[in-house]
Amino acid sequence: MREIRRVCVYCGSSSGLDPIYREEAGRLGRYLAEQKIGLVYGAGKIGLMGVLADAVLAGGGEVVGIIPHHLIELEVGRTELTSLIAVDSMHARKHQMAELADAFIALPGGIGTAEELLEVLTWLQLELHTKPIGLLNTNGYYDHLLGFLGHMTSTGFLKEEHRAMLLVGQTPEDLFEKMQTFVSPHISKITHR
Repeated sequence: MREIRRVCVYCGSSSGLDPIYREEAGRLGRYLAEQKIGLVYGAGKIGLMGVLADAVLAGGGEVVGIIPHHLIELEVGRTELTSLIAVDSMHARKHQMAELADAFIALPGGIGTAEELLEVLTWLQLELHTKPIGLLNTNGYYDHLLGFLGHMTSTGFLKEEHRAMLLVGQTPEDLFEKMQTFVSPHISKITHR
């Protein structure tokens, strides 16, 4: 069984319109603290990022925030964390977050969350890492993305084996069970047709 000491969580700097998104971000934060799994995230104090970090910290858990200097200047970062790392760019932020984590989870979020998720999934597809990646599909938030990935597969642009690398769960417990047993397959990205 795979040991997950820290998980990188991508999520919105907004909370969304449905209160369930805040509730489930808090639930994940409490779960991480209970399981003694550290959180690596973008150091935000607002939206789902803030709810998640608050829940982990309230439970006595570790929270590592990584934030670019320009976001500190906009005062959207939370400074009361276990560790706060300031970097020069968004690219440096994503690289540092990936380095410190043993796994990745995406909660609901906007364009930035989707971009981070798809980038780290691409890195897994290209065998730049072997870490599990999961979606916490709160209230069906990611159903359309999953449908689009299915469309990519059915039209021949994404191998089914690569599509299956993205793990999906409805609860933190369900998702972590899948992530702890994940084995990264060796599948060539190259397709000869």
